[in-house]
Amino acid sequence: MRFEIEKYKDVAARLDDHDIDYGAFRDEPLAPEHLRCIRYMHDVEHHTVCYLRDLLVTRAHRDPTVTTFLTIWAFEEMWHGDALGRVLEAHGEAAGPERISRHRHSLGWKERLGPIPSMIGSVIAKEFTAVHMTWGAVNEWSTQSGYARLSQKADHPLLTDLLKRIMRQEGRHIDFYSSQAAERLDRSASARRITRFALARFWTPVGAGVMPPAELSFLIRYLFADDDGRAIADRIDRRVQRLPGLDGLTIVADARCKELGLPPPVRPVRSPASLAPRPPQAHPYAA
Repeated sequence: MRFEIEKYKDVAARLDDHDIDYGAFRDEPLAPEHLRCIRYMHDVEHHTVCYLRDLLVTRAHRDPTVTTFLTIWAFEEMWHGDALGRVLEAHGEAAGPERISRHRHSLGWKERLGPIPSMIGSVIAKEFTAVHMTWGAVNEWSTQSGYARLSQKADHPLLTDLLKRIMRQEGRHIDFYSSQAAERLDRSASARRITRFALARFWTPVGAGVMPPAELSFLIRYLFADDDGRAIADRIDRRVQRLPGLDGLTIVADARCKELGLPPPVRPVRSPASLAPRPPQAHPYAA
């Protein structure tokens, strides 16, 4: 089932948080560890427009369906960051333009050179858009899981309400990226090869390279170190493995184990036919 971009255009909107009483956080504040997670998520959500910049220098900008989605995606993610910023402000912390500007300037040369790897990859590999769509699917699955884990850990009714609203929109982002990944991988052996290579060699958790390593380490250890976190990492990897040509990959569990100092998970045996052409099939994550 294909993702219907026209339907997405009809339902896309800023985050509906008009009835969220952010001031109530002053009476029932979040714990320091929960605020630390919120800071990370705020900064990464507001970095979406920079990820968009890196995408638009690739072949992806030629596809009007992709660019329509990306336009709305950046808009909705901006409002997610804005909502998280209001949580920070209710706790007396800087958020919004002040914090975003400081964060982007702190990236230095990495921020300025950000589009170059994507540009080079797109020039070299005709099917590089498949890499971006698959990468986006993994990141959205991971982001959704991060919000769910924070909601569970914080056990704060107001935060849970807000995060559920964010997750609802993130679910549509998952639908797009995963359906695009499935379609592009299904129709091209070269797309399967380059995507498998890129994920296995270069994928890192959401925010890596943008957020300080200590903050990434804290987030993974706090949200995903326990058995529930391990189960979530394994579940995301199973979703990746269902995509054409990606069976056997354990990139999320590998990243978790590396951060926690654990031995890597046992990799499933790869099917010899994983790179063979496959007949068209319905993708389980499409809208």
